[in-house]
Amino acid sequence: MNKALINIDYTVDFASIDGRLSCGEMGELIEKEVTSITEKFIQNGDYTVFAVDVHEAGDTHHPEYALFPPHNIRNTAGRSLFGSLREVYERNSQFNHIYYLDKTRYSAFTGTDLELKLRERGITELHLVGLCTDICVLHTAVDAYNKGFSLVIYEDAVASFSLKGHEWAIEHFKTVLGAKIIQRNGADE
Repeated sequence: MNKALINIDYTVDFASIDGRLSCGEMGELIEKEVTSITEKFIQNGDYTVFAVDVHEAGDTHHPEYALFPPHNIRNTAGRSLFGSLREVYERNSQFNHIYYLDKTRYSAFTGTDLELKLRERGITELHLVGLCTDICVLHTAVDAYNKGFSLVIYEDAVASFSLKGHEWAIEHFKTVLGAKIIQRNGADE
């Protein structure tokens, strides 16, 4: 089974306590897991996608404009990958199994060529890490499920604004999308 990692929105604006739309401490606490999992996929030669939210400054027509403060604005430091993940990307970005994907909606599939890239490579299983568990990770997972991909979610490499939202999404992945949930100790549910 061909697999790929989708690393979703692990940027300064979401992950850093000082980010413009921060998940707070929970966003920073998953840095080691997000980075470690990403490095393993890259070293194994598995297709690794950095699906990164992008917004244009002053875009009042975007649906998120009324919901959230401006975040992940193109060409700002807030849109940079967070912490050690940025270093991992910069060291490996030249490899053809690394793909940096701009996304403008919650799901990494909406308005992008992600499905085409995955199908070209015969990928059938998607592993998801990043932010936010109950928003962009969830919407990407639902779209992946509806497109027939198998799902693996790393519980300790996803986080959200609230523990309640995070826990609800993990349960949803498991019971509604049939995702395999991996925990830090390597156990799966």
